[in-house]
Amino acid sequence: MCMTISRLQLIVVLLAPLAGMGCGRATAAGPQEPAPAASSRDAEFEEIFRARVDSARLRFTDADVKFMNAMIHHHAQALEVSRLAPTHGASPSIQTLAARIINAQKDEIATMQQWLRDRDQPVPEVHEMEGAVMVHGAAHPMDMPGLLTPEQIRELDAARGPAFDRLFLTLMIEHHRGAVTMVHELFATDGAGQDEDAFRLAADIQVDQVTEVARMEQMLSAMESGGRSR
Repeated sequence: MCMTISRLQLIVVLLAPLAGMGCGRATAAGPQEPAPAASSRDAEFEEIFRARVDSARLRFTDADVKFMNAMIHHHAQALEVSRLAPTHGASPSIQTLAARIINAQKDEIATMQQWLRDRDQPVPEVHEMEGAVMVHGAAHPMDMPGLLTPEQIRELDAARGPAFDRLFLTLMIEHHRGAVTMVHELFATDGAGQDEDAFRLAADIQVDQVTEVARMEQMLSAMESGGRSR
């Protein structure tokens, strides 16, 4: 049988040893002091919990902040490229893949923006316009791994049908691998990735991108062996 407990119950369980430190102080000279009211004790536990959460949020580093900023820009380019699929004669499977990339990376962009806001850091804003996706805010390195060049994007924009499908997969595999490299670089940096939310997000990005690269490699292999994705 599955059981669920509230956050308050969890706090009580975790902090019970702290509360127990005050017990057993009664002596023969006098009775033990009465326990504080439940509401007062609950408020105390809640305050301790919030203090620990706030303390955890202070463990981020400049490397974590730079990673979030850079990955927002990196994801924004994936949105820009993926938006071409419906208007460039992409096959149904490529259009489905592009839509999945857009949905997933929009969600991750929102999560990274919130991470920065929660830590009072500058937040890049992503604006989708006709024919382009623009990012305004913190600067980012132009040599990010896997970042496509303007020439590569123009080449993709000029392609149609099967040619678009092949080039889209080729470029997006390169782009995804770059994101994985960025995660590896973050975790290789001393002190970085200790923030729980930053670690979870970076790890999720790595798993998602690696999985999607494998899927795209299979699609590209099938295409090159003679059949276009349907």
